[in-house]
Amino acid sequence: QVQLVESGGGLVQPGGSLRVSCAASRIIFGLRIMGWYRQAPGKERELVADITSSGTTNYADSVQGRFIISRDNAKNTMYLQMNSLKPEDTAVYYCNDAVRPTLTWGQGTQVTVSS
Repeated sequence: QVQLVESGGGLVQPGGSLRVSCAASRIIFGLRIMGWYRQAPGKERELVADITSSGTTNYADSVQGRFIISRDNAKNTMYLQMNSLKPEDTAVYYCNDAVRPTLTWGQGTQVTVSS
């Protein structure tokens, strides 16, 4: 069974930085456009960044210029560097296929931005 395991979340003050990671197993990670999603309380899950196998990236307007997505295909791992964090970035962060998110969702990693 495909596994997606997110890690690295935590509590950070506004303006701070955090890096979350996604480890994937039992999929051909390198062939997929992968994405980071987030879900805030009471809101729908949204795609915030995605990256192709060759490293081309796209970002939602809300995180453009603050977040950086990257991947290591050899390690089946993806990262999201989050800078200049705002309280509205508070959410559970998940990874999945960015085109068809049909992989089994992981447990996510909680990011809380608060003073």
